[in-house]
Amino acid sequence: MNFAARISYIGKNYSGWQVQPDAVSVQEVLEGVLAKISGSPVRITGAGRTDKGVNAWGQVASFSLAKSIEPDKLRLAMNFYLPEDIRVMDIFPVNSNFNARRSALSREYRYFIYHGWVCPPVLNDYVWWRKGKGWNIDAAREACRMIQGRHNFRAFCRAGECPDDPFRTIDSVRLRTHGQLSIITVKAQSFLTNMVRIIVGNVTAVALGKESLSWLGGLLEGGERGESAMTVPACGLWFWRVNYGLKEAVNHEELRP
Repeated sequence: MNFAARISYIGKNYSGWQVQPDAVSVQEVLEGVLAKISGSPVRITGAGRTDKGVNAWGQVASFSLAKSIEPDKLRLAMNFYLPEDIRVMDIFPVNSNFNARRSALSREYRYFIYHGWVCPPVLNDYVWWRKGKGWNIDAAREACRMIQGRHNFRAFCRAGECPDDPFRTIDSVRLRTHGQLSIITVKAQSFLTNMVRIIVGNVTAVALGKESLSWLGGLLEGGERGESAMTVPACGLWFWRVNYGLKEAVNHEELRP
């Protein structure tokens, strides 16, 4: 049987999503649980990679099991064996050609920033606490608008890991505020390594008045990583949602665009 699962996890105790040789990953933990349930090795495919410390609200993974099992029973069994910081929220049977990574039309990340001199401790590990004042919302929104569209994002990729083709198309970058909390949502089909965290770092540099919008425009024309701003902390980043076409996720509302 072929399944797609929507998975939520807190990233602080893991090396990231993808299996690593000398560290524990979310993928490794999930595959271990599925092997225990099925009695044989199971390989899963995630919709996107998340780095160490990055959280997920709606990661999607696809996999096949040799034996038949009801989705609700499978979810119950997986959550029984999983640690409390990883949870399978939903499981659906899918067509054999569905692949969590290749079938995705777009991926959505959200970055949470808490502004101020004091941050509620319940938000630890879930937001970036940016101490102090002076974050200009209007300037940040204009920076977000500039980043939308197709650009050369070489300056927005981790040094040494930029591919030969650094061009990407950003469908949307939105900024919302709720009191002292700012949320930057970035949606695109694909991303470079650390791209969203560097986007937020560059937006913040403009919002604080440390850099100008013309500086940001220069980066989008093919600047180098060394000309860019900081990579903001991983804890504020959430892999929020994956959007799929209807043909490969029929009747599963949670997997639709």
